[in-house]
Amino acid sequence: MSEFASKAGALDAADELAAVRKQFVLDDVVYLDGNSLGALPANVPGRVEDVVRRQWGELRIRSWDESGWWTAPERIGDRIAPLVGAAAGQIVVGDSTSVNVFKALVAAVRMAGEGRDEILVDATTFPTDGYIAESAARMTGCTLRPVVPGEVPRALGDRTAAVLLNHVDYRTGRLHDLPSLTAAVHDAGAIAVWDLCHSAGALPVGLDEHGVDLAVGCTYKYLNGGPGSPAYLYVRHGLQDRFDSPLPGWNSHAEPFGMRASFEPATGALRGRVGTPDILSMLALEAALEVWEGVSIEAVRAKSLALTDFFLECVEAYVGQGRVESLTPVAHDERGSQVALRCDDAGDVMKRLIGRGVVGDFRQPDVLRFGFTPLYVGFADVERAARVLGDLLG
Repeated sequence: MSEFASKAGALDAADELAAVRKQFVLDDVVYLDGNSLGALPANVPGRVEDVVRRQWGELRIRSWDESGWWTAPERIGDRIAPLVGAAAGQIVVGDSTSVNVFKALVAAVRMAGEGRDEILVDATTFPTDGYIAESAARMTGCTLRPVVPGEVPRALGDRTAAVLLNHVDYRTGRLHDLPSLTAAVHDAGAIAVWDLCHSAGALPVGLDEHGVDLAVGCTYKYLNGGPGSPAYLYVRHGLQDRFDSPLPGWNSHAEPFGMRASFEPATGALRGRVGTPDILSMLALEAALEVWEGVSIEAVRAKSLALTDFFLECVEAYVGQGRVESLTPVAHDERGSQVALRCDDAGDVMKRLIGRGVVGDFRQPDVLRFGFTPLYVGFADVERAARVLGDLLG
């Protein structure tokens, strides 16, 4: 047994989260793509079957009340809240991340007030966020300025209405400084909107603690909600009575069954709802979130950093010098829960890795991306992945 395999065994033996792995449907593949699609929690298939066969098949329309379908968006939002550092009553689940980015950004401009006609957007953002920001700017008469996160404090001005930022860079895994950037946005009198897709469920976020105004995120990555599971929208308590959604729907009406011609917004985070909830995927998500019972996000973060540290250590030992270059920061306070390695012929290398039972993903033009989900990834997985990568690269 190699030095690193022995070390992996010792780390797994001491892992306080090791038992959580049993709550997922896994095989002998090393799955390091949970930052794209989380693994299936073992309790989800049975729950979905109950939703389909009993709640829909037998109770039918009665399930909106008797099975709690109508209140699912805010109930599940309250389950997500502790994972992102939010008190109850501020998160509503529904729609996609893209739709929620649109709601949040347009509402932010409306709340910013007169004389503020500029939106700053993370220049390194996931493409959809950029597309939505560009459309929101056109619709609100704002100028859009792409700025790398580190330059945001200097770019802010008295015309800035809103700033849309990613907590973790989806390509490199770089963790941006949410507390200081949020404070800078507030000092300029603007509204901070954060995309948490690559941080929620992987590390502490502290939305309430740091005074974040609005936040959005998906649930199919580190929250393991399943393909296309609904996203969520966070609206800070102090802003809820001013949150003016650009997509007012009957579900966000103060009297949704009043069927009134004029719109009167509901109170609280319910203003973020639009239309009829996607019940099947939403209740699958609710079941998936049960794996978090008794798990602290601080313990998840500690293991995430240990896993990524160990992976970088193993890569350095197993992979020939100069064959890969890490794009992920070494410093813990600048690292999310993934490692991105630049590599020649990265697309072909990833295909060969998958053929050898190590699943990550490839990002154009030359990036191997590995996501580490602490709830089910172990240190032996990490050692094996690095060893196979070393074998393939020679």
